[in-house]
Amino acid sequence: MTRRTVRIAMNGVTGRMGHRQHLVRSILALREQGGLDLGDGETLWPEPVLVGRREPALRALAERHGLTEWSTDLDAVLADDTVDIYFDAQVTSARAEAITRAVHAGKHIYTEKPTAADLAGALELARLATEKGVKHGVVQDKLFLPGLLKLKRLVDGGFFGEILSVRGEFGYWVFEGDWQDAQRPSWNYRSQDGGGIVVDMFPHWEYVLHELFGRVTSVTAQVATHVPRRWDEQGKPYDATADDAAYGIFQLEGGAVAQINSSWTVRVNRDELVEFQVDGTHGSAVAGLRNCRVQHRSTTPKPVWNPDIPATESFREQWQEVPDNAEFDNGFKAQWELFLRHVVLDEPYHWDLLAGARGVQLAELGLRSAAEGRRLDVPEVTL
Repeated sequence: MTRRTVRIAMNGVTGRMGHRQHLVRSILALREQGGLDLGDGETLWPEPVLVGRREPALRALAERHGLTEWSTDLDAVLADDTVDIYFDAQVTSARAEAITRAVHAGKHIYTEKPTAADLAGALELARLATEKGVKHGVVQDKLFLPGLLKLKRLVDGGFFGEILSVRGEFGYWVFEGDWQDAQRPSWNYRSQDGGGIVVDMFPHWEYVLHELFGRVTSVTAQVATHVPRRWDEQGKPYDATADDAAYGIFQLEGGAVAQINSSWTVRVNRDELVEFQVDGTHGSAVAGLRNCRVQHRSTTPKPVWNPDIPATESFREQWQEVPDNAEFDNGFKAQWELFLRHVVLDEPYHWDLLAGARGVQLAELGLRSAAEGRRLDVPEVTL
């Protein structure tokens, strides 16, 4: 067995998502399984080089996971010819500049989203990476969730007939930080630092809708800052200037309508933190992170509205669970594997920086729609 090493500069892995999902559950998980099998007796071995601004945090993280390479000098890491890939999980406001430097250094790019603060910046990154001939990918992890993989299987199999509508509910209560610690970093609630739920979640909804049901052709959004005062990591109060809830209506190519509520100020009364209900002429489905339930038209009951008597049937029990029929790996790890194969084997990969720009565009137009109080068309983005 031949082992091929790929060195990956991982910037921002001291943060929650970069650490848990990308370092531990993706790159280190690949190492724990002996590397990525490329076939023909060859294995890819990912070698992370941790990058960040806080030396003590980097040193502690490296020691915790038995890693030896870390640096607070991004330029020095990018100048290292043995580093093949640059990965970015920093705060949004720092991302575009770092990716630009990495592209000029000739590194392949894999990044969290949003890729830039605005559409112009996101498209510039896509153009630059294409011109420089480096491979590039954007994390679109929700496509690899078991629940959405089951939902895609239903779509591809024609289960729904004509898809009429998609309704999504995402969110949970993020504590204000005064009497219980917040589950999200404080910058998420400051627009001047790139925060806001539209910027955070609309890029997700763009690729989920685009890949499963059709391109978004128009958006109508209403946003709110329901909790205007929060407490930061040091226990100090601050004004929340970013939106913490968004209510969006998306017209899809082909005629279906999607409605998605996103909120960090909602208490959960559903089976999972995100759920999508898809209704079609032949059947309906409700998909979450892991599970998916269906109701075919042949088994659809005939409820009758009668507010004068209690409900006589349990509607949830009338749905059928979609079986796994496969083993589902961590979604972040699954996409990392595809991107690594794209880099070393040149296998097809289409979740690139242009796809990332579409997400930035939808967030930008969603905020503008809310500010102007009107529906906005979503043009196709091209380089």
